[in-house]
Amino acid sequence: MSYNDRLIQASFKQQVDRVPVWYMRQAGRYDPEYRKIKEKYSLLEICRQPELAAEVTLMPVRKLGVDAAILYSDIMNPVASLGIDFDIVKNIGPVIDNPIRTAADVDRLRPIDVEGDLSHILETIRILDKELNVPLITFAGAPFTIASYLIEGRPSKGYIRTKTMMYSEPEMWHKLMQKLGDMVITYVRAHIANGGKAFQLFDSWVGALSPNDFRTYVLPTITRIFTELSDLNVPKIYFPGVASGELLPTLHDLQADVIGLDWRVSISEGRKRLGGKFAVQGNLDPYVLTAPMDLIKQHAKLIIDEGIREPGYIFNLGHGLFPEASLDKLRELTAYIHEYSADALKTGVTVTND
Repeated sequence: MSYNDRLIQASFKQQVDRVPVWYMRQAGRYDPEYRKIKEKYSLLEICRQPELAAEVTLMPVRKLGVDAAILYSDIMNPVASLGIDFDIVKNIGPVIDNPIRTAADVDRLRPIDVEGDLSHILETIRILDKELNVPLITFAGAPFTIASYLIEGRPSKGYIRTKTMMYSEPEMWHKLMQKLGDMVITYVRAHIANGGKAFQLFDSWVGALSPNDFRTYVLPTITRIFTELSDLNVPKIYFPGVASGELLPTLHDLQADVIGLDWRVSISEGRKRLGGKFAVQGNLDPYVLTAPMDLIKQHAKLIIDEGIREPGYIFNLGHGLFPEASLDKLRELTAYIHEYSADALKTGVTVTND
């Protein structure tokens, strides 16, 4: 089969013949076959078996017809190499055995050793590089989002311990950001060296910060990550997570190619806030997938119409897929995105909502 590089073309704002699409958490519990695998193995156990992790990564590409694979992994995987003990607990998420609460805890974090501690992830990437006919997106968790788990000890709604460290112990905070930034840079470089064709930096929870706090406590590290990875000739995607629309104007100087948008900001408004510099990705509300198919297509059409007004658009969800999503609906939605966008791009006719 010929190689489908539409995602790469769109990321670099090149013309495409149809809109590329992939879905965050596209390898997940909405798929009955994956649920059977999860009955036998935990997420972390799957990640430690390269052949199995590669197969799970391939499943949605085969079943849905998406234009990219995203590595089956977890944003917490690299922190094990720093000396953090954790587990992914069902219905909770990451739970940290030794949360970071003091300067000594930060000092104890060791540099990441990808080859030594995470060779199974690199092997998964190498397998996929041979098997795929679409780009493989690898990923890392961004420093704020990772820090929120390391400090709180588990998922949090208010991030009280995280913000307390930010405000009360800024020196400790910035040292933690430095170490986590180093981790991301080293981890991503290893991914691309072993066959990754794009990467996404997930900052799922940074929308909990005000723009000023984001600029002060987080953006310097995000900027450093993308600057130090700017020599990699692959699409670089930053997803600032949910409820992050107010942060978009602060991102103008990032050396990224694509910014992911959640569903609270339209594609047009997102581009405006970003100054027109980046390609954009998004942004269907995942829970629209609970609606009848006709309504799902209506929502998708409106998003596509906005997206294709300018080069540089990738269809995705505004966050990840959820277990109750329908495999059949996702397959039909993917086909619709391809067919409708191909016709719209060919004729140059879209419906505007201005």
